Amino acid sequence: MKVIVTGTRGIPNIQGGVETHCEKLYPLLVSSGCDVELIRRSCYVTADNILPQYKGVKIKDIFAPRKKSIEAIVHTFLAVCYAKRQKADILHIHAIGPALMTPFARLLGMKVVVTHHGADYDRQKWGKAAKLMLKTGERWAAKYANHIISISNVISNSLKEKYNRTENVHLIYNGVDAPLIIENSKYIETLGLEKGKYIFTLGRFVEEKGFHNLIEAYRDSKIPKDIKLVIAGDADHETEYSTSLKKLAKENNIILTGFIKGEPLAELFSHAALFVLPSFHEGLPISLLEAMSYSLDAVVSNIPANLAVNLPAEDYFDPHNTNELINKLEEKLSRSPHKVAYNLDNYNWETIAEQTLEVYKKMI
Repeated sequence: MKVIVTGTRGIPNIQGGVETHCEKLYPLLVSSGCDVELIRRSCYVTADNILPQYKGVKIKDIFAPRKKSIEAIVHTFLAVCYAKRQKADILHIHAIGPALMTPFARLLGMKVVVTHHGADYDRQKWGKAAKLMLKTGERWAAKYANHIISISNVISNSLKEKYNRTENVHLIYNGVDAPLIIENSKYIETLGLEKGKYIFTLGRFVEEKGFHNLIEAYRDSKIPKDIKLVIAGDADHETEYSTSLKKLAKENNIILTGFIKGEPLAELFSHAALFVLPSFHEGLPISLLEAMSYSLDAVVSNIPANLAVNLPAEDYFDPHNTNELINKLEEKLSRSPHKVAYNLDNYNWETIAEQTLEVYKKMI
């Protein structure tokens, strides 16, 4: 079974939720007997990540312009043409922007599965034209894809309500690895941090992540200033917002690590006092699942994607209410840091790979 994957920026070690999803999923599908080739956007390929394969997943780099308004659509068009030439049994498109190419792929006679990772048109970074294109991508995926994978009940319900699409829609969650607990504190000490004395969050520097509100809440709170705020991540494309966010962070002594993975990230998760996710929009956030795998106490926005994870009611706040966030932070940090037991049975990558393989089998 030959599967070609597009819609992602690429793997490995490329920032983004879709990218993490693909990096974890496809090696498991290769081990199950699939022939998987993942197409990366050339603008994210650097001298230190040129490689022919990753854990058995074949890698193909295809041109993409480094311009957010046309990057995904140009690249996906070229990827579909490549997949047709390679006579792929299945084309797997990730995200609703690239899903604009679904009817084109079907016209070429290809079998297409689309994974819907979230309503990207709700993200603040997009203008009216881009939002229209994203909504069109979602609609065309609902109309033309042979099968759709949704990563949350929220998305499945939306497909049913908006497009009456119920047939061949499969609920397959995002996943999370078993935590890599790091006992030492070598990395966090280089950041000037102590075990159990910092708040942690991570993600791309885009407005819908709400990091500006978190910084302002931290600044205006009565949290002892020996408890630091750490934000891991960066912007894919430097914008006015990302520049202003970094300036705001610097002015308030917030620690920015840049984009990190592996042991440094595991060490930050291992020793945090509290994880915060102040987003206005998510699909099913892998960063939250990671924090839960480390048994971290959490404060997260009460958006549908986060509510679907079923944290205790006291862990949620209105992302539009900075005072509520301040109160949650102060309340949580007034207690000693403690571990929380979460049920993560639905978010096992091996189960997710098995479920995805079943979708492929139905398609052929």
